[in-house]
Amino acid sequence: MVPATMVAPILWGTTYLVTTQFLPADRPLLAATLRALPAGLLIVLLTRRLPRGAWWWKSLVLGTLNIGAFFALLFLAAYRLPGGVAATMGAVQPLLVTVLAARFLGDRVTGLRVVAGVAGIFGVALLVLQATARLDLVGVLAALGGAVVMAVGTVLAKRWGRPAHPLVSTSWQLVAGGLVLLPLLLVVEGLPTEPLTPVNLAGYAYLAVLGTALAYTLWFRGIENLPVASVAFLGLLSPIVAVTCGWVLLRQPLSLGQLLGAAIVLAAVVATNAVSPGRRPKPARRGGVRRR
Repeated sequence: MVPATMVAPILWGTTYLVTTQFLPADRPLLAATLRALPAGLLIVLLTRRLPRGAWWWKSLVLGTLNIGAFFALLFLAAYRLPGGVAATMGAVQPLLVTVLAARFLGDRVTGLRVVAGVAGIFGVALLVLQATARLDLVGVLAALGGAVVMAVGTVLAKRWGRPAHPLVSTSWQLVAGGLVLLPLLLVVEGLPTEPLTPVNLAGYAYLAVLGTALAYTLWFRGIENLPVASVAFLGLLSPIVAVTCGWVLLRQPLSLGQLLGAAIVLAAVVATNAVSPGRRPKPARRGGVRRR
């Protein structure tokens, strides 16, 4: 289960490369909306399964936290901060999940997870933070806010479980999150004034199908079946993949400090997933859906 869940942050780590090389510049909300809404609607049309009862509002809450609000805050931080600062701020998420899981799921806060969480932040900073990085209060708050909403969404997804196959319940969140993003796109950026190129469409398709639909399905399945704090630490793999893609495909140099940071992050991920204390996951509930 851990290797399958690892695929999600690995795919997320390719987002920067795809965005810079395939997508039109300065259209983050368009990218966020096209990542979520078309994929979610397509899956709903194919599976013909809709929420029932409380899962209408639960899907809206989870979709807003994990997709809509997270994407909006993530891209706001990307506009206001250098990528290294935003990634370092986002690295606090495993610690936040650890604390929230202790409060709402009854998981234990272990010394290993606290040390690994601090080490993960330090490792990501070494990996991606530049000496010339500048701080912007709005950007910092947006990056921290993104980490908070994703942490809350992760813990709620664990607490509520899922009423259907992971792909189906993920599609509900994608639709909800996409509908939250759509008015922001229309008000802040507006619709594209120039037609999208085949390269743009290929980039959006990759992000929607692999980077969002597949990645989030595997992520939520991992949350259901593994200790939620351990899953959160897997997210630290994203900046490693992003830096590796830049080195391999864009010929960006790697420093000794970056290599040390990558080693620290990997050690934190391995430590928290090799020793994963916690309760056994509850069996998934299979009810709560209807066919349309």
